[in-house]
Amino acid sequence: MLRLEKLEAALPAMTRWRVPGGRGVDWAALEAVLGTALPSDFRSLAEAYPVLVIDDFLTVAVPRPGAEASWASASREDEILQDLYEMGDAEDYVPYPRPGGLISWGESDSGDVLYWRTSPGDPEAWPVVVRTDNAEWHEFPVGVVEFLTGVYGRTLDVPGMPGDFPGDDPEVLGLSDRID
Repeated sequence: MLRLEKLEAALPAMTRWRVPGGRGVDWAALEAVLGTALPSDFRSLAEAYPVLVIDDFLTVAVPRPGAEASWASASREDEILQDLYEMGDAEDYVPYPRPGGLISWGESDSGDVLYWRTSPGDPEAWPVVVRTDNAEWHEFPVGVVEFLTGVYGRTLDVPGMPGDFPGDDPEVLGLSDRID
């Protein structure tokens, strides 16, 4: 599993948003509502960083401390994915909590969605699945941190994404953990 430091090297603008000492996400509460554990690379990312918006395009949606149940509930109730599944437009993918179902962890401002496929049963082996805004599905046999490192380190290409993705020197905005 790729370490967070490799992602920070590929996307140095994110480091200004690192939270010293961690953010204090209540993983037990989140995973109780979600019904599954989450991969350790994502947990490391979510402990070190708030929600990140990269180049005003890609949002990495990590849970906010105090709003873990909300994040988990939203992951269990992905209405767009459910609609795609019911219309037969999800290829062989299914919504979570069905076995092997998809859980969203990111999205672009143009409608691309980034998921885990929750199969195999071990969260450490969950692949990343991308549904592009033009209804293409692509699966990558890596975790979140390795996926983002590959994209921003330019060693992983995501077919169907805009031609200028990723940008040459992506800016990163960290969203507050304040709960309104």
